[in-house]
Amino acid sequence: MKQDIEQLLASAVTSLAGSVLPEAPPPGTLTVERTRDPQHGDFATNAAMRLAKAAGCRPRDLAQKIIAALPASPLLARAEIAGGGFINFFLTPEAYARELATVHERGERYGQSGLGRGERVLLEFVSANPTGPLHVGHGRQAAYGATLANILAAVGFEVASEYYINDAGRQVDILAVSAWIRYLEACGETLPFPENGYRGDYVRALARSLLAAEGERLRRPAAQVLAGLPADAPAGDKEVHIDALIARARELIGAEAFARVLDLSLDEMLADIRDDLGQFGVRFDRWYSERALEKSGAIERALARLQRESRLYIKDGATWFRATDFGDEKDRVVVRENGQRTYFASDIAYHLEKRERGFQRLLDVLGADHHGYVARVRAGLTAMGEPGECLEVNLIQFVSLFRGGEKVPMGKREAQFVTLRQLREEVGNDACRLFYLMRSHDQPLDFDLELAKSRTNENPVYYIQYAHARVASVMKQLAARSLTFDRAEGLANVQLLTGPHEQAVLGSLVRYPEVLEQAALNRAPHAIVHYLRELANTLHTYYNAEQFIVGESKMRNARLALVLGVQQVIRNGLALLGVSAPQSM
Repeated sequence: MKQDIEQLLASAVTSLAGSVLPEAPPPGTLTVERTRDPQHGDFATNAAMRLAKAAGCRPRDLAQKIIAALPASPLLARAEIAGGGFINFFLTPEAYARELATVHERGERYGQSGLGRGERVLLEFVSANPTGPLHVGHGRQAAYGATLANILAAVGFEVASEYYINDAGRQVDILAVSAWIRYLEACGETLPFPENGYRGDYVRALARSLLAAEGERLRRPAAQVLAGLPADAPAGDKEVHIDALIARARELIGAEAFARVLDLSLDEMLADIRDDLGQFGVRFDRWYSERALEKSGAIERALARLQRESRLYIKDGATWFRATDFGDEKDRVVVRENGQRTYFASDIAYHLEKRERGFQRLLDVLGADHHGYVARVRAGLTAMGEPGECLEVNLIQFVSLFRGGEKVPMGKREAQFVTLRQLREEVGNDACRLFYLMRSHDQPLDFDLELAKSRTNENPVYYIQYAHARVASVMKQLAARSLTFDRAEGLANVQLLTGPHEQAVLGSLVRYPEVLEQAALNRAPHAIVHYLRELANTLHTYYNAEQFIVGESKMRNARLALVLGVQQVIRNGLALLGVSAPQSM
């Protein structure tokens, strides 16, 4: 409906080009918006105010000329001037009847559009280090990323989803040595666990798998492991201690055996992450390994490109990138003095490789602690000749769990964290997905466990799903009375739906395509949640105020056509969110 009015407006303005206006404005520059007050019509535009200077006349005078030039349309009852030159558009009942018919005609495709025009988008999300199970914070990233992918695809973007596996570097070495120490304990050795190691029970599970795979071949006496190591915290430096412990493990069991420990640990953690996300309804088109990035030569190519452009320099034995030339707050090391490439070098190489694969827009979904990430990676892309604005990073704020009004304590390194799997098992996938998406991703989220499990109207999951199930119940009642729904008769008599509740339902229902496009453009899945809650509210209010299965067939079928349209839109919206639409509750 919004697009229809925008087309009428564009036609009117274009017809004034060469007479009232020097030229027609570029396509898509004149828009209409929903009015807040129904007394001001259905849509409004400030086109006359924007074009008045070019026309050389007062906005109200130009608005009058635009209204006079509007093509006749069965959708438009009238247009009026308001304020300093706003144009308010009032739709006909036929416009709403036609849109309801479109809901029934398009079904699960209703709301989809070509807004994205096939633009290729690579959406990377979660990408959690495979050093532990996914926790509730990762769950919010997963729900957001998967839903955003659905929304973008629904409005015409060509979307691919990707998980970047950080399977190289120090953190995975720490995971491997943590598993090895637990393995030694399982073999009967007694030794202190490193302060900077990974402490969760999952590491003991890795140790059991290692023992089953290797037997006691990798066992070494505790005294041999600990001899001469620098002190651990609190007496010493935990970072220095863990690095020395990693080096000692490689020395005692050999680099090849240490690699087997690391690979087993990574494989098991990644299998757990894949399974957890899969059960959460989150799947990726590609799992991209950092090791594979290194082996492909992509990092060397990126650094060579920067070198050719004179963007690198040597200082204190390290190689630096001139990031400040491209808007970053400081220059960045890409190769350390010991010859090791930094994570930053991998990051810019990975994003360059994304562009080389033909993706026009790179969307990264990251944790809130990555706030400095955008400027530095954009700087790298720009320096390598790519448009920096192709990178868009959405930071997901933290999640706090509450039970009975009390905050649940969480801390990852100390293994005091609630896993995504534990949360899903307690409240269910549907509640997880929708609760994660209730608030904008750039705001912290308080997740109320008791509310998520409740079957009350205060629980938005229950409230929205119940609206869908309620319509299914109405149709069961219809069948129980040996009646059938005549869609054609219902859609032909939508003009009978003049009551305030019916008008409220219609008004809310037909907004769905607009909400979907705005959710895509603003990267705002929470807008879908809020809309579905509002739509469900209009349906529940209508249900409580009116009988749907009335004796007069035209009214009965018109009302059923309306509520079945609501059910379809709720089902479409829930599908985007990854939430089920039950037939009964």
